[in-house]
Amino acid sequence: MTRSPHKLIAEDFSPVPSLAAFDAVEVVAVDEFGGGTGGAGLDAIGVIVHDEGPLPEGVGLDRDALKRAGFEAKAGQTLLIPQAARTLIIVVGGGPAAEASEATLRDAAAAFVRAVPKAATVGLRVPALGGIDAEAAGRALTEGTTLARYRYDALKAEPREARLTRVELRIDDADRDAASAGIATGLVAARATAVARDLANTPPSHLTATDLADVAELLGGRFGFHVEVFDRQQLIELGCGGLLGVNAGSADEPRMVVLRYEPAGEPTGHLGLVGKGIMYDSGGISLKPSDPMHLLMKMDMGGAAAVLGAFTALRGLGTTAKVTGWLMCTDNMPSGSAYKLGDVLTARGGKTVEVKNTDAEGRLVMMDALVLATEEGVDAIVDIATLTGAAMRALGETHSVVLGTSQPLVDRVRDAAEAVDEPTWQFPLVRKYRKLMDSDVADIANLGGTNAGATTAALFLAEFVGDTPWAHLDIAGTMSADADDAWRSKGATGYGARILAEVARGFTPVD
Repeated sequence: MTRSPHKLIAEDFSPVPSLAAFDAVEVVAVDEFGGGTGGAGLDAIGVIVHDEGPLPEGVGLDRDALKRAGFEAKAGQTLLIPQAARTLIIVVGGGPAAEASEATLRDAAAAFVRAVPKAATVGLRVPALGGIDAEAAGRALTEGTTLARYRYDALKAEPREARLTRVELRIDDADRDAASAGIATGLVAARATAVARDLANTPPSHLTATDLADVAELLGGRFGFHVEVFDRQQLIELGCGGLLGVNAGSADEPRMVVLRYEPAGEPTGHLGLVGKGIMYDSGGISLKPSDPMHLLMKMDMGGAAAVLGAFTALRGLGTTAKVTGWLMCTDNMPSGSAYKLGDVLTARGGKTVEVKNTDAEGRLVMMDALVLATEEGVDAIVDIATLTGAAMRALGETHSVVLGTSQPLVDRVRDAAEAVDEPTWQFPLVRKYRKLMDSDVADIANLGGTNAGATTAALFLAEFVGDTPWAHLDIAGTMSADADDAWRSKGATGYGARILAEVARGFTPVD
């Protein structure tokens, strides 16, 4: 990568270190651990135990003994059972068997690998699945184990935890071939999330807009999608006044990165994905306060990271639709050349925008991409952005906000989110609030009133999608985790990469 001279970065630094980790791990469905050796050679074996019913063989204790040790099989609870053999035995709480689901399996797998952070080779025994099909179980267990072990340690001298090299999944009474198919899907989907996490966790000095474009080209060559990069002069020629305006205060050039995936056969549709890529958000002239949230603003490109992560999964998931992505990348900095409150920017397509707050910049860079997506003739657009503090204040850190002009498309996003256990909550797109962004000098202002900030931000974006079905994910609250939580590791969550990949894999046009 070509980097500015003041960036003293090791030659072997990689903005996507998770690729090496996923290349090194093998996840397999087995009938017996260790090829019939009972687990000899594995560092640890986990056994999921529900709160009632017979215990799986191999635990070595009865329920009374487990209870005396404080283990009640509550979801996420773990207990190490001492034994002389090299292989550790961990019982993992699965909660009530009647409530078992893909999500509880994913969480149980995560709890297991977190309980043995030094184990590189592990096995997990799963009781009969009941109503969960083997393929779905294989995917969930794979995502849980691999994502829970994720750590961003690219800039550390020594990694904090061992890298997984082998995971054996023994699912009682399950079809092994179906479980193996789910494992393959789970590895592809988890890798997409890990790539998005890597990018969002990378310090802003190590990942500028130009660097992200370089990473996209690297990933495109490996994972089968085409990448086209637009520099400042090309953006001027395209009339992308939003991205150029936000970039005006930066020492680094902006980049628009266009990703194109073509399926092997006749496309079932054409999906457009738009990601906000603010590499670092100081707030610009409307400077943010110096608080912990300011430190997290290296993750303000989490939307672009999610789109790029999703693209790494499209070929592996057998996606049948054509998918085009737009990553709108720049930092937002204050300087003598920075855009100012009261400035008027002209979006691609000619609509003018009065700047009332330079910290409402995400919608400005995205408006150009939304217009370009409609010009491309896509059948639908899904955008994703760490857009508003209002979304975080309304829903906290567990749910993203989803809105849109097409209920069928919104429903597809919600269904995909539920399938991968990245929750969303739909807000109404209240059209009467549009007047809050009226401007005396331009077609629209980039800020509404004091209230309903997530909705007014979405209404702003809706101005640029025309009649194209559109859904919007505001992931400001879900972009990071303050502490490990099941398979969500501390730091950037990579939220949205699997949602977008799931929406894309079987996409067909919507009303």
